[in-house]
This record gives sequence, C-alpha cells and structure tokens, in this order.
Amino acid sequence: MRDILEPILDWYDSGMTFGLATVVHTFRSAPRQPGAAMAVSAQDEVVGSVSGGCVEGAVFEASKQVMETGEPSYEEYGFSDDDAFAVGLTCGGILHVYVEQVNRRMFPELRAVADSVRAHEPVAVATVVNGAGKTGARRVIWADRAGGSLGSPGLDYAIDDDAKGMLAQGLTGQRHYGLDGQRRMDEVSVFVQSFAPPPRMLVFGAIDFAAAVARVGKFLGYHVTVCDARGVFATAKRFPDADEVVVRWPHDHLKEITVDERTAICVLTHDPKFDVPLLQVALRTPAGYIGVMGSRRTHDDRLARLREVGVAEEELARLHSPIGLDLHARTPEETAVSIAAELIQTRWGGSGRSLSRTRGRIHGPAS
Repeated sequence: MRDILEPILDWYDSGMTFGLATVVHTFRSAPRQPGAAMAVSAQDEVVGSVSGGCVEGAVFEASKQVMETGEPSYEEYGFSDDDAFAVGLTCGGILHVYVEQVNRRMFPELRAVADSVRAHEPVAVATVVNGAGKTGARRVIWADRAGGSLGSPGLDYAIDDDAKGMLAQGLTGQRHYGLDGQRRMDEVSVFVQSFAPPPRMLVFGAIDFAAAVARVGKFLGYHVTVCDARGVFATAKRFPDADEVVVRWPHDHLKEITVDERTAICVLTHDPKFDVPLLQVALRTPAGYIGVMGSRRTHDDRLARLREVGVAEEELARLHSPIGLDLHARTPEETAVSIAAELIQTRWGGSGRSLSRTRGRIHGPAS
C-alpha cells in the first residue's frame, strides 16, 4: 500500500469512502507480492495494481461491491485456461486478495499510519482477513505502542510480538492463530503489512556515475545518501535525487551510521586513499550489498591493498567488484542500470541470465 498512500489519503481526508484491495498471499508465479494494493474511488478512479493487469477488472468489481455493502471479502484468483474470458492469472500463479471498505470511520488510524511512514517511523497494520475471527478487525503496532484490537487480548498480544519481529526484518505477510492468539493453529488469518523505513543506499564518491546511481536507487525505493570528502563536488545541486549529500571522509561517515542487512553500499571513487579505509569499515558491517567500481586491474590492486591491512579472504568474498552485472554498460545511466540489476539479483537470487535462456519460474520465491 505504500506506493498508493498519497492518493488514497486525499480521498480519505475528503471524507470519501473507497474500496481497498490488498494482496495478502501468493503461490507460485504470482506477479505481485503481499502488500501490493489497488484502490477504487466512488467515482471509479483506480490507483495501484494487484496483478499487473490480469485480474484488475474482477478486483474493481469486488471493490465496488464492498463499497456498497460495507462487508469485506477474501478473493482467490488463479490460472484458468478453459474459458478465454475467465478471470485468471495467465502466468499460472494464485493470488489471495482481501477487499475492504475504507473511510475515516472504518480505518481511523490511517492518518497516523501515513504520518509514521512519512517520518520513517516503523509501523505495522494487522488485519483479520479470513477465518473464524472478526473479519476486518484491525490493530496498528508501533515500536512503543499499539492501537485497536483484533478481538481478544491473547490475539492482540501475539500479533504485537510477531509484528515487531516482522518490522525488524521488513517482512509483510499472513500469520495464523487460534482465537485467543494460540500459535500453530489456523482458526484466524491475520495479514500484517509492515511499513519499515526504506532500505538505505550509501553512494560514496561524488562523480557523474553517482548521480545516475542515486536516481535509480530512489526508483528502487532506497533512502539514498551521497558522500564524498570533496565539498566542491558533493553538493545537493549535483545530486538532486539524493535524500542527503554529506561532505565527509567516507569511512568516518560510515562508522557513525546504522547499517543493516537491507543496506546497499556503492563505492564509486576507485581511489585507494578513499576505498581502502572505507572498505575496511564496510566489510565489517552486515550490509547486504557492497559494490565497488573500477577496472579488473584496479580490483586486483584493491584486493592486494586490503589484504595488506588485514582484511580476511571471507570478508573480501563479499565484494561485488567490479560493480554491476555484465551488460557492457558504458554511460553513467547504463552503468546505474547494471548496478540496479545486480542489486535485484542479490536480493531475489536470480541467475542474471536472459529469461529466454532459462527455464522454470520467472518470479522466484520471496526471500
């Protein structure tokens, strides 16, 4: 829902009632992941998508129905080839979609949720979507508080605990409980949508390639920082897509910020006096991606210098160097695309090969 939050807030603030359809579970090659959402206004305006086009027509009708009745529904859409006009996913996957009516009375916490998302404050929304519980019951969980109820103190306690763990990992998905919150039971299905702060992309080196990398990083949903010790190059005017531009020695800056498994570190300086101290710090963080620009000769020289200062082989093995996939990229924009492709491959485990040369699922399982 994060990507449609702004337009639906305009509807919400105006007092409008609208339909909201959210993907809560998927099987096999479903095109969108849990949390993808589509909203339908009273004037038939549509924002968002749940399937990339396959079942949007059916979801539109379900949303209109929910707006009229006020009763939420739990829809399943799967592959169908026995009727050319049947509603189905041509890719062969299965989507479970929860459709609900939203307005200020039905979802009084939405404004507070949106404020937290804008402030990069972790917040999760838990909703009973199926089973024997109170369908549509909702609870909003922050790190230090919670509001609303799913129907019982035991269920609220269980979801508070699980939602905080999911927020820490940036996970969104369904969880199943007993009516009083018992785990390993399947009486109540609860969908937990995590609004964790966006992952960080740290771009070191205020060169022309960095502007293109910052641009594609924002497109992929990262909070982008560009850092360089040279103030004449590290300016907000040169990097308008970055969330922040920092003038500081890169290794000093990296030592003082929070880095987690979702963080991408892109080192574009290819200058030993910057790279070596920076990579000594970077390789001791839990960053999920550490990519370094340079030729193969520069890479070999860099490895030798890092070994001289005591960096272990298992640490060096974490480097994506030279940075990016082999696309024969030349321009800054093409290079940024190759880096973005490698980031996506690292996240989802793809082969990096042309799909026309591979077999099996196009959409791998969510990590």
